[in-house]
Amino acid sequence: MEEKATEISTIGEFGLIDRLTRDFPLRNKSSLKGVGDDCAVMEYKDTEVLVSTDLLVEGIHFDLTYVPLKHLGYKAAVVNFSDIYAMNGHPRQITVSLAISKRFTVEHMEELYSGIRLACDIYGVDLVGGDTTSSRSGLIISVTAIGDAPAGNIAYRSGAKDTDLICVSGDLGAAYMGLQLLEREKVASAGQKDFVPQFSGKEYLIERQLKPEARRDVIENLAKEGIVPTSMMDISDGLSSELLHICKASDCGCRVYEDRIPIDYQTAVMAEELNMNLVTAAMNGGEDYELLFTVPLHAHEAIRKIPGVHVIGHITKPSIGAALITRDGAEIPIRAQGWNHMTPD
Repeated sequence: MEEKATEISTIGEFGLIDRLTRDFPLRNKSSLKGVGDDCAVMEYKDTEVLVSTDLLVEGIHFDLTYVPLKHLGYKAAVVNFSDIYAMNGHPRQITVSLAISKRFTVEHMEELYSGIRLACDIYGVDLVGGDTTSSRSGLIISVTAIGDAPAGNIAYRSGAKDTDLICVSGDLGAAYMGLQLLEREKVASAGQKDFVPQFSGKEYLIERQLKPEARRDVIENLAKEGIVPTSMMDISDGLSSELLHICKASDCGCRVYEDRIPIDYQTAVMAEELNMNLVTAAMNGGEDYELLFTVPLHAHEAIRKIPGVHVIGHITKPSIGAALITRDGAEIPIRAQGWNHMTPD
């Protein structure tokens, strides 16, 4: 039985928007009016407003050969939520805009929006607007997230101080290894009609790449412990890159210890299978969407109480630079080798 395929032109732009956004209830008090007027209406009292925008382009940021549309919608929303959490805030609203080529049907877009809706349901975020237009090639997704944080609680990149502890949540390198696995199986499947990808035992890596999660739990636990990070970012382009951003913004150096970098077993196995350096993958892979943050030295005991948070090093004076301390005590200068969106193919 063939799947139903409704051309978008048959229902038009407004018909498509109505169809895609009808099952998004408003759940935040700050959302006064959502989709349906020329503008959304929001009201924030006694908090500071955070806004973040991400643009995802087919062929550059995602490959629909192996990325299901529902997963793509979920990820497009969650990576924007992560940016708000990375400022020690909470996401409240998103807008989603699409540029769609003719090869996509109404049903395709409903699948994409089912992932966006799932993300909004899980994280308690309201879809309040957006736009659609045509694209000459492929799919383009633009998501803007709006959130808030109490005045004085926002964590910038610029607040790290000498002797602060450097912390990360979760584990690193798994999303990058998931991407390598997906790309490997894509190449292996070329020209094969009944190809079965070899993902057994590596499901965690695939999930980390296709369905990342934003670390709301870490933000909530920091608040419970009364900790406001002195600086914070999410790890989208790789730990090395993000560390250097903090060092530059805060005018400081850092020392990170190789043996403290949290790495999952499946990541280590995959690195060995691909003959890749494990620490290089963990430092530079990107798309983990874990939180990298610094806290004062006196917060060490409180940090130890937070599940899934690891102290991996400390901030130093700027004069000694940023370095990774290897297991044998050697110092290797940290360089930004993570993914660069603007690098030509």
